[in-house]
Amino acid sequence: MSEQTNQHTYDENQIQVLEGLEAVRKRPGMYIGSTSIRGLHHLVYEIVDNSIDEAMAGACTKIIVTLHEDGSLSVRDNGRGIPAGIHQKMGIPTPEVVFTVLHAGGKFGGDGYTISGGLHGVGASVVNALSEWLVYENTNNGTCHTQRFERGKTVSEYTLKETNCETNGLYVRFKPDAEVFEEVVFDYDTLLNNMRERTFLNAGTNIVLRDERHAEVIENDLCYEGGIKSFVEHLNNIKHSTVIHDDIIYMNASKEDTIVEVAMQYNDGYNETMMTFANNINTVEGGTHETGFKAALTSVINDYAKKHNMIKGDDKLSGEDTREGLCSVISVKLREAQFEGQTKAKLGNSEIRSIVNNLVSQKLAEYFEENPSIAKAIIEKTLAASRAREAARKARELTRRKGVLEGGGMPDKLADCQERNAALTELFLVEGDSAGGSAKEGRDSKFQAILPLRGKVLNVEKSRIDRVYANTTIIPIIQALGCGIGEDFDIEKLRYGKIIIMADADVDGSHIQILLLTFFFRYMKKLIENGNIYLATPPLYKIKKGKQIKYAYSDKERDEKIAELGGNVEASRYKGLGEMNPDQLWETTMDPEYRTIKRVTIEDAMTCDETFSMLMGDEVESRRNFIEKNAQYVTNLDI
Repeated sequence: MSEQTNQHTYDENQIQVLEGLEAVRKRPGMYIGSTSIRGLHHLVYEIVDNSIDEAMAGACTKIIVTLHEDGSLSVRDNGRGIPAGIHQKMGIPTPEVVFTVLHAGGKFGGDGYTISGGLHGVGASVVNALSEWLVYENTNNGTCHTQRFERGKTVSEYTLKETNCETNGLYVRFKPDAEVFEEVVFDYDTLLNNMRERTFLNAGTNIVLRDERHAEVIENDLCYEGGIKSFVEHLNNIKHSTVIHDDIIYMNASKEDTIVEVAMQYNDGYNETMMTFANNINTVEGGTHETGFKAALTSVINDYAKKHNMIKGDDKLSGEDTREGLCSVISVKLREAQFEGQTKAKLGNSEIRSIVNNLVSQKLAEYFEENPSIAKAIIEKTLAASRAREAARKARELTRRKGVLEGGGMPDKLADCQERNAALTELFLVEGDSAGGSAKEGRDSKFQAILPLRGKVLNVEKSRIDRVYANTTIIPIIQALGCGIGEDFDIEKLRYGKIIIMADADVDGSHIQILLLTFFFRYMKKLIENGNIYLATPPLYKIKKGKQIKYAYSDKERDEKIAELGGNVEASRYKGLGEMNPDQLWETTMDPEYRTIKRVTIEDAMTCDETFSMLMGDEVESRRNFIEKNAQYVTNLDI
């Protein structure tokens, strides 16, 4: 790609202007998704993506990201810098155009970039608009200029800082605006995972992440020559999985301006981990590259199994069977990526499907023929998955014959609500019959449904789907929600807009929450991504003085309430939800006007996958380390 770049001129004439910057501060969510901490981190990714674009153009090898003590963050690269001349159309320096004009960049059909991620010229100007201040130092063709902005407005002239610089590059430092964001403190671990992801996707690119906010500077130097092969190895390592073949299967192809890479390896687990990317952007909702890969994988495995008499007659392995225990990364880089939606969650380029399909169909078939022992191990794994799926089908039919899925498909212990508009309804999954009884009496039956949980919740991390359909606690949840699980999942059939897990505020309650969240993450992930899953927050203490009763949700709040009420106060800790009568449960935990519920979100899919694998898997030492590290936060844990 660097050879192709060198054939073209990259100067101020390649920076094209589409429109102004006015709307960004008024509607930031349109450009960065939200003003939560996720949106905050999105600012970092936009600036880093510009440096990554330079790396993909063969012009940058190192990127340094630094978290500073004053709450600002900087990104420095050794790319070409921004063309430094006066922009012909705008009549101002080109770097100023890039930072102050929406949709200004070198990615609109000019020859500055063959392939790029970023928000197509939106990134730098949006970061500037949503920052309290931003400064840049731009070194292009050996000359360095600097400039400062505040809340998107230019506050200093375009100033020559240095001439005869030995290296080119761009340095951007910004402080997010507390008037815009709910949270302005960057999370190091979130950024580390994201930067690691980018280095996996760009073999040989070096990203250094530094945190200077503490007495002892934290620094991670990231570089993976193995690219996405190293990515797959990392994913299997963090899941503490035993791989069923040592080789990581790697395939790549290029066609015109399109590059496709696929890496895959099977482990002995029951869950699938598939990461898909387009121009370094994590396409969490998949798209045409994922569709092409899945179709080819299923076809190749079935063809090989039939050819070698591992399956008979008209028998066929399903796509879900062929992906059990599969860890894969699919990365495509193309000139004109078409994404669905501003957040780029799904790739839409139709031609990519056939390119990926052809690559995997050809290369994987060749690999199987050349490595029959690995092919056999993989197909035996998929056959075991198929047998489990057949057992699950029989279990599902058996439950129907017994009437468990009859009568409208509703479980017998469900106390349903009157409202039928799912957007207005809530389902409480309540730990225990006692608390379930109180919740049924205390609820508002117009829009609140109650399902008491009985029996032990299955740890689905260590179970195949046939055991899921045999679990007496999970089956009623599937019935009540009505949207199916796994490949049968259809969010349009969801019967409740909010699914609220209500468990005791103790270790056992936390364990039940994690078991249920693991189930939702593995079999109904869309509910979490869509924001349908919540955790109730019951009080820890009842504080009584005479006829006055107050509730506290933490030790600190308990002490404050006691001080507020004065002497002769009785403070008792609840042992469980069952100790509260219906009125108390409604008042403290269920009344939308006064309750506190926490929405469960996925900040980083890879980190979530790692956490659930660690918490619910077989690796004891990692689980112990996690618990020891996070025990101090257990009374107020955000998932």
